[in-house]
Amino acid sequence: MYEKFFGLEQKPFGLTPNTSLYFGLPPHEEAVQVLDEALREGEGFIKITGEVGTGKTMVLRLFLSRLADEFELVYIPNPVLSPDEFKISIARELDIDTANCTTLSLNDDINRKLLEIHAAGRRTVLVIDEVQSVSEDTLEAIRLLGNLETEHDKIIQIVLFGQPELDEMLDKKNLRQLRQRIAFSYHLRPLTEDETEAYLNYRMQKSGYSGKPVFGHRPAGDIFRFSGGIPRLINIIANKSLMLAYGYGVHEVSCSMVREAALDTVDVRNIKSVMLLYISLGVFLLLAVIGGVILSGGVFE
Repeated sequence: MYEKFFGLEQKPFGLTPNTSLYFGLPPHEEAVQVLDEALREGEGFIKITGEVGTGKTMVLRLFLSRLADEFELVYIPNPVLSPDEFKISIARELDIDTANCTTLSLNDDINRKLLEIHAAGRRTVLVIDEVQSVSEDTLEAIRLLGNLETEHDKIIQIVLFGQPELDEMLDKKNLRQLRQRIAFSYHLRPLTEDETEAYLNYRMQKSGYSGKPVFGHRPAGDIFRFSGGIPRLINIIANKSLMLAYGYGVHEVSCSMVREAALDTVDVRNIKSVMLLYISLGVFLLLAVIGGVILSGGVFE
């Protein structure tokens, strides 16, 4: 809709994570660095958590795209499976024929395949997304899989991606063995106000925009306050703000456009408090004007 108006080659604020628009802000870079370091160290379990919309999927896609050829990837995007179903999914990812497998033979086949990969000088990385959704029985199956090792090192490394509820699950006493196996972990934080402004304008430039900044300091600050620094909410509000700017025929987003976009967005942060601030400021200015008029009238008398 507005791409041609702003001279854009693509939408800068889509909801689908786009690694071509990756900015490399501290929280995401730090998460990727933790993953890289954990793999180099050969640790068994690595955990990445973050609130909904903080960029876990972007980090995951970057991690998968940068994974070196020395690693054999096993990726489980939907772990809402029973322990047996989970093992079957792993076996299929490893190209193991599961047609006539029993539970016992499946375990043996997976172990044998992992040892073959290790003997060939490669390392297996199991990446599981949305781990907060799995059952405790499946979490136990994941833990047992992480026990596989030679005399010198692990034959499989397991990366867990999940929402904060995963940490709540792992706090349970019966899951302490898995919790204690996690050698590296990182929690994705929201963006700061300065990071939000940089993120907005970087994405515009990366998408083809070449004019003066569309998101000035004050509108970007409002987007930060309304979104709480959550990238997904930043994208939603920014996208709607660009639509409004296009509708008004201007190339600069205003604070009023941001407020209008935020009011139309579910889950915005601090919307009431910020709106009350603007209302209070308006009332204050109105009273100041009235007071000035009164004083002026008194002087002239």
